[in-house]
Order: sequence, then C-alpha cells, then structure tokens
Amino acid sequence: MNILILGAGGREHALAWKIAQSPKCDKLFIAPGNAGTATLGTNLPISAEDFDAVKKAVLENDIKMVLVGPEAPLVAGVHDFFLQDPGLKNIPVIGPTKAGAQLEGSKDFAKIFMQRFEIPTAEFRTFFDYTLSEGQKYLEKVKPPYVLKADGLAAGKGVLILDNLDEAKQELANMIGGKFGAASSKVVVEEFLDGVELSVFVLTDGEGYVILPEAKDYKRIGEGDTGLNTGGMGAVSPVPFADVAFMKKVESRIIKPTINGLNRQDILYKGFIFFGLINVGGDPYVIEYNVRMGDPEAEVVLPRIKTDFVELLEAVAEERLKDVKIEIDERTATTVMLVSGGYPGSYEKGKKITGLEDVNESIAFHAGTKLSDSDVVTSGGRVIAVSSFGSNMKDALKKSYANAEKIDFENKNYRKDIGFDL
Repeated sequence: MNILILGAGGREHALAWKIAQSPKCDKLFIAPGNAGTATLGTNLPISAEDFDAVKKAVLENDIKMVLVGPEAPLVAGVHDFFLQDPGLKNIPVIGPTKAGAQLEGSKDFAKIFMQRFEIPTAEFRTFFDYTLSEGQKYLEKVKPPYVLKADGLAAGKGVLILDNLDEAKQELANMIGGKFGAASSKVVVEEFLDGVELSVFVLTDGEGYVILPEAKDYKRIGEGDTGLNTGGMGAVSPVPFADVAFMKKVESRIIKPTINGLNRQDILYKGFIFFGLINVGGDPYVIEYNVRMGDPEAEVVLPRIKTDFVELLEAVAEERLKDVKIEIDERTATTVMLVSGGYPGSYEKGKKITGLEDVNESIAFHAGTKLSDSDVVTSGGRVIAVSSFGSNMKDALKKSYANAEKIDFENKNYRKDIGFDL
C-alpha cells in the first residue's frame, strides 16, 4: 500500500525509516519531510496543516493510509476532515480526532479528564483574565516552585517553573495578557511534583492497545539539566527504574483508565498516546499527555520495535490491536541531538552539514534539515539526532557521541551528558 506521513521532523524521519522497512509499504510519501526522509520516499512540498493540499496529494498518489506525526494538524482536526469527506472517509488516519487531540491541545481539558477518571496527577486550578486576581491569591497558598502552564499549544515553550512568588504572579498576568498568544488565554497553575520523569507510549485503536518501549528525554539545553527548555536534546530507552512492578502501576492506574475514559466520553481515538510521567517515590503521576510520538523519544523507541510497523498500523485501522503481540529489542538505544548555535534562542539556518556519509554504527535521523542544490543544510534549531544501539547505555552513548563528532556544521552544539542521571 501507499502511505503518507505528515510532518517534517526527527520523529517523522524515524517513522519513515521504520515504515520503509516493511514489505507492506509500496510507496512512501512524506509531507513536507526533510533531507533525511527524501532518501526513504517522496517528499511532497505541502504543509501538514493545509488539508485541501493533503486531500489532493492523497487522491493523486493513491494513498491508502495517513500517519500524522505532529500535534498541530491533529488539534486542527485532520482526522475529522477525512471522516467528513466522501472521497477520504475510508482512508485510515493514524491519529486521534479533534476531540481526542484536546488531551494535548488543552491542558485544562486534560487535567479535568484526569480528575474525572481518577488518574494520578498534580493538584491544579485554571485561571482566565477575569479570575487573574483570584489566581494570584491562589499562588500565595501553594508551595514553591510555582508551575504555570499555557492551556493551548505553545511550541513547547508554554510551561514556566518559578521559585519566586512575585515573579510567578507577574508571569501569570503576562501569560493571561498574551505572552503565548491565544494559547495562554487560560492558564493552569499546578502543584510541583518532585521526582524523575519518563515517557511512556501506547498505540491504541480505541479499545485494544500495545505498550511501546518507554524512554527518558532531556529537555534543558545545558549539561546537568540547566538552562532553557528545548524540544529535547537526547533520549534513552529503556529507563532503568521503569521495572515490571512500576510499569504494572502505570498500566493499571494510568493507561487503562485513560483509554476507558476516552470510550466513556465517546471519543474516537486511533493512534499514539504519549504519557509524560513522573516517578514520585515509586508511584507514577501524569504531568502531561501528548497525542503523538515524542521527539526525540521516537528516535530511540521506534528502533527498538522489531514487529513490522505497518502491520501494527493496519491493526489500529482495523481495530484488532488486542490480538497483536509486539516484539521489542532488548538492547539499549540512545540518541544525541545536534542543534544549531543559539538554539533554543535565535539561530541561523542554511549551514552546510558534512560528515553524514562517515556515520558508522549509528542512525542519523534528520530533524531540521533540507536539501539546497546537492547539499544538506540546516533548517531548524534541532538538526540531527544520532541514534545508536548498545548492550547497555554506556555502550550505546559511546557510539552516538563518536558519530556526533563526525557530523559537522557551523556552530554545532550538543549535550555531552545524556543519561547522566540514570
């Protein structure tokens, strides 16, 4: 069958790399894709959020399945668009409908959902412009650090963790006043949970589900988890503390109640659920939901899946995932993200990338790249994720770091301490 992946990042390159290995995939298309996906299929120069252009591409290229990579088209309702179009309604879309995408698209919706279905999460209150003074009084009652979250999508920048009460009050006013645009017209203030974070992923058809390998990513730009938040500077899978006993708690307290809750609310959900968790004294709590694979977690999770990935996606489309057994590679996978100088602040694009042909024993997943004439050049803040297998984390990281040195572009930067806390 012909398959279309929507998106342009490292996650989409990893998905394309996995799908291209399946004998069930005849032709692979990626919209808009990057320089890495161009080596695996055909890049289509259209935005994942231009649904009319997506429809045209699907019909012209005889696409039989669409896999949605990023969150924005899901929150905008790409799945609903297909269901409502007579010419598209029978083409499976892997990704939730607009109602299900609210789990990521609205922090307030997600928190109320967790509260309703008794899924462990931090205490919270939501505030609007007309309840700003109430919100500032509420901050006086909670213990620092203060966690403020923009309700809507804010490109990964909508969460502030502050130690100072006056600063927290000011930032609450700034956020509600438009600091993150419409995304922060509502702000969730929640209790700070102290523990170690990890990401757990499931693929679900709305009833059955398979649990994918867990991962831990590193969001801060600086070593020792310092500096500004980024989209992710690296990741490790598996996570040592996520043992059988811990994962049983995750499944019984979080995964099952989430899928049951979606059913009880009559929400059609076929796709990935990302559980951003924190381990507090051996108990898992949900920090956030995402409605797609994480990035850079995809670059360590997908390589560990040994089962034919297109078979898994077909089982989602046909609602028979409960009968599928997933096979996982026992080895450790790590990824190290090479980023543009200045990221996550301002940075330059169009820097020539060299050394990709010298990569050995690692996979270079392209995140922010494009082709310029015959050169591969930078086109984003996060540029290349260097993923490797090893018998343990140290062994895998050694390969990732050795190959990170071989790839070069002007002002390249990367963290040299991925996995430091494990």
